[in-house]
Amino acid sequence: MSYAGRVRILVVEDEARLRTLLHRGLTEEGHVVDAVADGPTGLWHAVEQPYDVVVLDVMLPGLDGLAVCRQLRERGSRVPVLLLTARDTVPDRIRGLDAGADDYLVKPFAFGELTARCRALSRRGPVERGVVLAVGDLVMDPASRVVTRAGTPVSLTAQEYTVLEVFLRHPGRVLDRSFLLDRAWDFAYEANSNVIDQYVAALRRKLDKPFGRDDFETVRGSGYRLRS
Repeated sequence: MSYAGRVRILVVEDEARLRTLLHRGLTEEGHVVDAVADGPTGLWHAVEQPYDVVVLDVMLPGLDGLAVCRQLRERGSRVPVLLLTARDTVPDRIRGLDAGADDYLVKPFAFGELTARCRALSRRGPVERGVVLAVGDLVMDPASRVVTRAGTPVSLTAQEYTVLEVFLRHPGRVLDRSFLLDRAWDFAYEANSNVIDQYVAALRRKLDKPFGRDDFETVRGSGYRLRS
């Protein structure tokens, strides 16, 4: 965070009334706020200026919010991103997470909830780059965000990468859905959501099947385990 509770926030929202309300409300809360109306301008600001949080609408002219978020991550920016969207289905959330977003807020929303989420994201700060994680020949380098299996690079989406990181930090341990949801997402899913099953299936498809492995194990009635 910048200083004494003040958060530097970039708002990228094309709806003029909402953009003005967010700028005014966040400024009155004591934060430092820039507000822009289109994707290319938002991307430029987010790359060139130091922000604690980016509040990013999905539907934007010039470059949509998912593309802006994806390009930010491709350029190495780890600034926390809060997506604003009118859609609230699991596939929509998955697309946002795969683009590299950290949190998700559905319109219409309460202003107090937005400010609370911004504060939470700013406290967490950019994702830290740590030491290389490895389980057998499955290797993740957080500095370069490269994942390899048996020396072969494997392309993962941003959220697949995050879920894999949770497994690599707890090899051999049975992880239930609540544990995975808590550590791989910054907003709430119900514990019985099938979103975890979808991501484990994707990791198996990319990291197990092509290499003749079966390391992502289902522990019936308990959760999943990455065999160590």
